Amino acid sequence: MNQIHRNGLTIATPLYDLVNNEILPETGVMPDVFWDGFERAIETLTPINKALLEKREAMQKQLDEYNVSRNQSGDPFAHSFGEYEDFLKRIGYIVPEGAEFKISTQNVDTEIATQAAPQLVVPVKNARFALNAVNARWGSLYDALYGTNAISEAEGAEITTEYNPIRGQKVVEFGRALLNQAIPLLTGNHADVLQYAMVDGELVATLKNGDAVQLANPDKCIGYKGKASNPDAILLVNNQLHIEIIIDREGKVGGTDKAGVQDILLEAAVTTIMDCEDSVAAVDAEDKVEVYRNWLGLMKGTLSEKFEKGGRTVTRQMNPDREYLDKSGNEFSLPGRSLMFIRNVGHLMSNPAIKDKEGNEVPEGIMDAFITALAAIHDLKGNTERKNSRAGSINIVKPKMHGPEEVAFTVSLFESVEKVLGLAPNTLKVGIMDEERRTTVNLKECIRAAKERVVFINTGFLDRTGDEIHTSMHAGAFVPKTEMKMQAWIKAYEDWNVDVGIECGLPGRAQIGKGMWAMPDEMAAMLEQKSAHPLAGANTAWVPSPNGATLHATHYHSINVSERQNVLSERDRASLEDILTVPLLPKERVLTDEEIRSELDNNTQGILGYVVRWIDQGVGCSKVPDINNVGLMEDRATLRISSQYIANWLLHGVCNEEQVMASLKRTAEIVDKQNSNDALYSPMAPSFDGTAFKAACDLIFKGVDQPSGYTEPLLHAYRLQKKMG
Repeated sequence: MNQIHRNGLTIATPLYDLVNNEILPETGVMPDVFWDGFERAIETLTPINKALLEKREAMQKQLDEYNVSRNQSGDPFAHSFGEYEDFLKRIGYIVPEGAEFKISTQNVDTEIATQAAPQLVVPVKNARFALNAVNARWGSLYDALYGTNAISEAEGAEITTEYNPIRGQKVVEFGRALLNQAIPLLTGNHADVLQYAMVDGELVATLKNGDAVQLANPDKCIGYKGKASNPDAILLVNNQLHIEIIIDREGKVGGTDKAGVQDILLEAAVTTIMDCEDSVAAVDAEDKVEVYRNWLGLMKGTLSEKFEKGGRTVTRQMNPDREYLDKSGNEFSLPGRSLMFIRNVGHLMSNPAIKDKEGNEVPEGIMDAFITALAAIHDLKGNTERKNSRAGSINIVKPKMHGPEEVAFTVSLFESVEKVLGLAPNTLKVGIMDEERRTTVNLKECIRAAKERVVFINTGFLDRTGDEIHTSMHAGAFVPKTEMKMQAWIKAYEDWNVDVGIECGLPGRAQIGKGMWAMPDEMAAMLEQKSAHPLAGANTAWVPSPNGATLHATHYHSINVSERQNVLSERDRASLEDILTVPLLPKERVLTDEEIRSELDNNTQGILGYVVRWIDQGVGCSKVPDINNVGLMEDRATLRISSQYIANWLLHGVCNEEQVMASLKRTAEIVDKQNSNDALYSPMAPSFDGTAFKAACDLIFKGVDQPSGYTEPLLHAYRLQKKMG
């Protein structure tokens, strides 16, 4: 690839051209200012970045030595919590906790500060997925119910090619039940409404018995579309989330509905994380240009994508804002799109797209911060057809930080970006992902390090479990993955995150988030179970699809998260002892051959199913069927936990290399069959010598030695090898 030499930097020409010709114009930042400032930041910040990574490894070595010595004593459980805690404090793994404080973040968008709602995470490298997500701010409740298993197909309610009125009626009943719960009438039932109308500035519903009734709380109606006496839509609000009743007596559904209700739209994915990290395969300049160009298109409101659907070409673009009349007949609008975060990569990886004066790849996290923030200036300056942040902020999620020093480094990086780009201090906000054990136990001090910038903390079971295993890799064999969610540390970790977030004043200023529902086809189960997240005090939680966002939004209508956080603020903080209790397999428990085989097959199939797409096709996130053919949304976090599990069992003799290799070959054939309809797919069997298969083997057999158990170094190396042929 051609390169540009500028000052001390060597920059891949496609990336240099993208920045100079597409991103910089109209930002007010001159090319010399940007590239000179970027070079200074690389020179200043790279040594700090390197030292922080070296500290991770040094600390891990101390942990390994401690755990080996415990194992050599004959009983890995033979130590007190106090002894373990003292050791972690002595090596600086746990830092002293300072005085009470509250975050002071300013200019926070309302979608983050006060609206509790679902959150999508989507690979920004995939324009179609990104557009689906940004447009998922509003979703059709009827479509989400009708087209998924959220509604049972029993008793004639099957999903059919033609509209099934029996299923449609069940959908309508669900919708009316939601209205009764969230927006009750003063008397009567929404199922009995014959007409909605605006009368003297208030919503009036005429019931089948002839009564004309208002809402129990008239303030929950805030607007309408069309004529007041015969509106096309009614706009409602509950728990700061909007509901729009669409009225069309000529529509397929509305024509058979007593009140003419064609659909119910829910404000759903109020925020979306556009991801440069775990769901993206971006290993070189070519990939990074695609990532950055899509982000630029989102910031300028110009991103579009053409694709074939149902035999015709469809063009997808970003939705406009939604226009209404208030109860006095005055025009107003609501955002038509999800508020976008951008998730940069963490501190670990470098990228060959730019090299420093000594020929070293620059830290990718520094590159991401500068270029994604530069692109976001178009939004700040109004050089956009589709406004994102109305508060004038750039919201950046920063993953995989280990402890407060690394959060402080991110703050220093953001300060450098602001100075070079001429942005006001604290324009760049930070989302702290609580997915590493050292961040969990020091969460309060992590938040303190970014107290003027933090807008988001969250928990993520998969990455956090991967780090749990790697941190205590030498302590002993871990319980099977199927049993991990039942371990004491998981609940304590989830509660601790909320407790510390509330203590530090995040409610009303920032999001406290929970992790992904990974089964996009299992919406009935999600409806049943995911209410646990707002009940836990989380004002956002991740969902795998726009339909998932619409359905999860119903939970925020039944649960007032702000009130729930007030209740939870009275409880004691979760137990640090539980968090630090390593979930080891009890020494007296001996797994059967069938238990070992089942666990290995479950993990190797998941590893291969994901890796083969990552390496061969550059797909960083997709719905991957598990060993039981249940589709799961997979990204690198899944890979980290599975590979670390098997590496741990190999280390402690639960299984041997021969068993693991047999499992890999056995499940490779399963993965080949699952992908048999993919014309781009290259089978792994029977030779088992392809790049993807080798990568999967290395992730397992070299898993003990991978930094923090991360999969990126091996994945990037093998993907680059594949791209070079």
